[in-house]
Amino acid sequence: MKKFISTLILAVLIIPAFAQTQGQTTCYTKYAKVFEKRGAYEVNDSIYDDVIITIRKGSMADCFYGKVNVKNGSVDYHNMYLKFEDNTYEKLDLRFKYEAKNLPIVNGISNVILTEDEELVNVLFVKKIKPKKKKYAKAAEPDFDL
Repeated sequence: MKKFISTLILAVLIIPAFAQTQGQTTCYTKYAKVFEKRGAYEVNDSIYDDVIITIRKGSMADCFYGKVNVKNGSVDYHNMYLKFEDNTYEKLDLRFKYEAKNLPIVNGISNVILTEDEELVNVLFVKKIKPKKKKYAKAAEPDFDL
């Protein structure tokens, strides 16, 4: 009986810990991990219709395909568009809390901008992620008849 109760108490303590770590993995954190590990090529001035626009609030995050214009190495955040499933675009209509001068891009991810609703918005240039580094070929284990 003591084993059962101690096991039950242990399970009650461990399950919330696992549930908490599971809930913190969002589309943004997954992308950010890839950018951090691989790095990204420089983002040149152009119109990009293959970006991911992330909108985060608290522990929640949504990732959408979108289109942005890059001028002088910064995202023109007044002209960001979200992509529909039929490949059309709609202007992202957000009111920003602070008027930023520019939104520079560092390692393939734009700096964050805050909306009046306390949402965090980033632009991810996923096509600029560097490829995986090559791995050395491992030798097979010896298999000799001795």
